[in-house]
Amino acid sequence: MHDSSEHQGLRAELGLLQATAINITNMVGIGPFITIPMFIAAMGGPHAMIAWGIAAVLVLCDGLVWSELGAALPGSGGTYHFLRQVFQGSVLGRLLPFLFIWQFLFSGTLELASGYIGTMNYVRHALPGIEESVSNIGLPGGMKTLAALSAVGVTLLLCRRTASLGWMTLVFCIGTLITVLIVIVCGLLNFDSSKLTMAPDAWDISPKWFQGLGAAMTIAIYDYLGYYNICHMGEEVRNPAKTIPRAVLISIGVIAAVYITMNISIIAVVPWEQAMKSENIAALFMETLYGSAIARWFSWLIIWTAVASLFSLTAGYSRIPYAAARGGDFFPVFGKLHSRHRYPLVSLGAIGLLSAAFCYIPLDAVIAAAVTVRILVQFCGQIFAIFYIRMYRPDIVLPFRMWLYPLPALVALIGWIFLLLMSKKEVLLAALAVMVSGIIVFVVWNFFRPVDSRGVHE
Repeated sequence: MHDSSEHQGLRAELGLLQATAINITNMVGIGPFITIPMFIAAMGGPHAMIAWGIAAVLVLCDGLVWSELGAALPGSGGTYHFLRQVFQGSVLGRLLPFLFIWQFLFSGTLELASGYIGTMNYVRHALPGIEESVSNIGLPGGMKTLAALSAVGVTLLLCRRTASLGWMTLVFCIGTLITVLIVIVCGLLNFDSSKLTMAPDAWDISPKWFQGLGAAMTIAIYDYLGYYNICHMGEEVRNPAKTIPRAVLISIGVIAAVYITMNISIIAVVPWEQAMKSENIAALFMETLYGSAIARWFSWLIIWTAVASLFSLTAGYSRIPYAAARGGDFFPVFGKLHSRHRYPLVSLGAIGLLSAAFCYIPLDAVIAAAVTVRILVQFCGQIFAIFYIRMYRPDIVLPFRMWLYPLPALVALIGWIFLLLMSKKEVLLAALAVMVSGIIVFVVWNFFRPVDSRGVHE
């Protein structure tokens, strides 16, 4: 049992503007600025843009799933909360929420780590001598350790009450949108359509082509991740039945348009053959147009954008293990709140430290794993939950219903399965290992947990 004074709950202080800002800041972040080269290379040319379009459709359909669940079952924890409420009273109602939290400790923190790793490429550009300086002082791990320390720093910045987080996120979001707007405007003003050439084998459809499409879609989905972030903080949202669906759908629409425009703008300035080999594509873009001095200053805006995204994402993700522990479905220590500022103390700390630990893994592996690990339990699990509600849970009121049901849910399900099947063998095995280990831990934990007089786990 949890102490009542310890769990007075989180405050509902986030409106539509702040909720949308949290999603948008999370979605933009450092993602496109570190993945465009990998994205183009996945299919060997700018025709990889087709993956952006397909991913946008998948995200929109999945966003409708999140919107329906978020409006009907607002609460801290997002997927954990949804699965727990939908399947309560059954074995799945105990197993699935635990499995989600278990895999999330890997997938969520891998996603965060990718942001810190990618940001270091822009830190190198903004501060040309930093890598040598880090080496000279003998810092073990070099730039990887610097990325890990950045994860710890952002975590410490989040140690404050929710209301201030909402306004800090809004300020971060403004900086993020300015950065993206600069890229788009500069790209359109210097647009050179002659550089939008296709690779000779761009449309040679084959199994290899579909594997490339799957890889490019995985990267695109990684960049879109965050359209649901406000669902993790549902308990802190005002009027969630309306605010959550609006925030999810508005953020998807805005970012889909921004991403496609920004990507085309960049490769219409920097030839795609050169772009796909760059480690800091946005800096290369500005250097091509205005020289190295301006590009170096622009790198600082990219770093701002990265910190904004990581700040927002860590805030939302820290609420997930907290909510599970508070509900008795995860290790109780994760349910501890700070006595004064009421933020999830242990959960936030664990997310920060795991993110720091994963900063030592190669970027491409981190990105692939961050998407693949969460597909079965989170994305497919939620789609199954929607079908289950519609068929067996008429007691759950749905203030928002997805349009054209069940088509969007089916499209999303097919998309997620396709991505899973196109994953690299080692990434798929890692995802399965996380799930199997989660089941084992769940069984062991339940075996040793005390039960009350009714035979229910405390």
